[in-house]
Amino acid sequence: MENTLGLEIIEVVEQAAIASAKWMGKGEKNIADQVAVEAMRERMNKIHMRGRIVIGEGERDDAPMLYIGEEVGICTQPNAESLCNPDELIEIDIAVDPCEGTNLVAYGQPGSMAVLAISEKGGLFAAPDFYMKKLAAPPAAKGKVDINKSATENLKILSEVLDRGIDELVVVVMKRERHNDLIKEIREAGARVALISDGDVGAAISCGFAGTNIHALMGIGAAPEGVISAAAMRALGGHFQGQLIYDPAVVKTGLIGESKEANIERLKSMNINDPDKVYDSHELASGKTILFAASGITTGNLMEGVRFFKDGARTQSLVISNQSKTARFVDTIHLFGEPKVLQLH
Repeated sequence: MENTLGLEIIEVVEQAAIASAKWMGKGEKNIADQVAVEAMRERMNKIHMRGRIVIGEGERDDAPMLYIGEEVGICTQPNAESLCNPDELIEIDIAVDPCEGTNLVAYGQPGSMAVLAISEKGGLFAAPDFYMKKLAAPPAAKGKVDINKSATENLKILSEVLDRGIDELVVVVMKRERHNDLIKEIREAGARVALISDGDVGAAISCGFAGTNIHALMGIGAAPEGVISAAAMRALGGHFQGQLIYDPAVVKTGLIGESKEANIERLKSMNINDPDKVYDSHELASGKTILFAASGITTGNLMEGVRFFKDGARTQSLVISNQSKTARFVDTIHLFGEPKVLQLH
């Protein structure tokens, strides 16, 4: 899968990032999302694969989406019969977030990116568009920290396995009312809190790399993005756990579904009979082969954002594979006009 699709999925996220970055700072989050969706779909539909979207985006905001169940790949073209033989193509499941952090793009803030994860059919958990309690931590903490433990307990464990004082640890938390008690506990334990307004995929992945100065992600965010984070963290060997949150009273900022009871029924309809189950990265991204790709829209901890120059742009992307056990950073110059002497900016 990596040999067949590796370069092409990088181009998918690059095109989405470039399209969205043109709307950076214009205050139009839905347009920034829409153009990323369109660019991602257009490039995916040129790939010789039989793809199926298992995690789409946009339902919470009524924004444009690559919808769950949508078929993508070369066989969706109008002249598909002359282009492909479905029986010869690899069949894959895809989780996407064409513009992770729409508000970040709209207001010119750091950390937004275009992301996707792929696996063979059935290899990604089809999470409902609910919320998810998450815990991400570096590889050294894998299987030692636990989402059922308190933040204080997990910080003590992190301190031990990372051989760092608790006062040296940095925990990323989304700035939401629901996290007030969590933030207070982390600070009282002696650790530092890095608050983010949106986009917790990048924060989760940063835990998998040494030198980012991010040692954990804690708190509640979107469930679909949790699956994408889990795919990357599984490939990196990091720790990731997620637990679905279906009670609007816990989330406080709104939740898909009319009530806790209705949400439980929806989960049952999706064959999720234990709504309180804690999932690890191998359950959320269970496939034999996992590929993750992201491209920076605005500059963040891991990647530079899109930088435009006359008749072109420069992107930085990341592709992670559990097959080759690699994390590659890819720096690309895109020429919009006729080829000419490249000028690096």
